[in-house]
Amino acid sequence: MSDNQTERRVDDETGIETTGHTWDGIEELNNPLPRWWLWTFYACIVWGIGYCIAYPAWPLVKGATEGLLGYSTRGEVAADIEMFKTRNAELSTQLASADLETLSANDALQRYAVSGGAAVFRTHCSQCHGSGAAGAKGYPNLLDDDWLWGGSVNEIAYSVRHGIRNEQDSDAHWSEMPAFGEILEEAEIETAVQYVLKISGADHDAGLAAQGAVVFEEQCSSCHGEDGKGMIDQGAPNLADAIWLYGGDAETLRETITYSRFGVMPAWGLRLTDTDVNAVSAYVHQLGGGQ
Repeated sequence: MSDNQTERRVDDETGIETTGHTWDGIEELNNPLPRWWLWTFYACIVWGIGYCIAYPAWPLVKGATEGLLGYSTRGEVAADIEMFKTRNAELSTQLASADLETLSANDALQRYAVSGGAAVFRTHCSQCHGSGAAGAKGYPNLLDDDWLWGGSVNEIAYSVRHGIRNEQDSDAHWSEMPAFGEILEEAEIETAVQYVLKISGADHDAGLAAQGAVVFEEQCSSCHGEDGKGMIDQGAPNLADAIWLYGGDAETLRETITYSRFGVMPAWGLRLTDTDVNAVSAYVHQLGGGQ
């Protein structure tokens, strides 16, 4: 196929001027566009110009042209949000000062709290605890009954409001595990590892575990308890179950004992309203974990 440019001429059969283009001997006729198409095209141009004048359209360095009508999709969304805030103002006020322990007695307020708390959780908490609140390595599972600082709804609310081991809130939960690699010999750490494996029901070296019992009593029992079942008030985890925040295999335990762990949770009370804190606490509590 070729595209050749020839002189324009009037086609003998149709009487229409050609464009001068030919393809394999076929000449292109210079037929005019249908009038309805042209008028539609012109109308689109006029409409486009009018739209650019009336509505935000052209991007600038720090924004866009505002348009004569001052319309904004952000403003529309903000107006909708404000409308729903106004409608729910009474429930929000009640929730901000509600007794969370008796919240379930008020069905309307409970449903409002759980619904709003789900939205707060998805926005601020799911990044660490997962969309289903099942957690991940280093981030607690909120669906079980293993809680470092207590799983009652009020205890959950305290943890949410003040956070854990952060430096922004003086009332944050605080505990710190020593890095025993700076205190114990490697052999002592290995015996402690085997002892923890033993009390958690995992495969272990019985001889080393027997020696580790002494190390555990001297170095670990003050926080984790003599039976290794932890102390909720101190944020010391239960080592005698199968629930682990970082992992319960020998290699991970060895790393934990040697270097320690120091997870941090923000103080959401500095970022969220009392209504949001209570809402997300109620939502987490009703997921099935906690006490």
